[in-house]
Amino acid sequence: MLNSNAFNYVDVLTKAADASWTRENIITNNIANVDTVGYKRKDLDFESVLRTQLKRGDYDSLDDKINNVNLSKLNPEPFSDTESYSYRLDGNNVDIDVEQVELASEQLKYQALTTSINNQFSRMRDVIK
Repeated sequence: MLNSNAFNYVDVLTKAADASWTRENIITNNIANVDTVGYKRKDLDFESVLRTQLKRGDYDSLDDKINNVNLSKLNPEPFSDTESYSYRLDGNNVDIDVEQVELASEQLKYQALTTSINNQFSRMRDVIK
């Protein structure tokens, strides 16, 4: 029988994939608003939320850190990026080139996360056989 911690990595990877999917949608929305007067780009920062959770507690191994992650705290909120200065007269701070690169990067990240989730399940399936 699988121990109760068998799905902890899958749970964290699933949260990361959900955040990646959300960030893709946010970036797509930024691209759609490239010409909207006064629009401020939005973003999502899952990595810092995960980093905070992994640093919580005094655990030595990654397994212990993952086993003690509070999944309910892995829900980053989208934020408006008012830090990025706009050089445009209309006040919009969306740089289409940056957004397209971020979108491509996020799509690759999402693919890697879903591949990792599938690999975790494949390893579990191999153990069960």
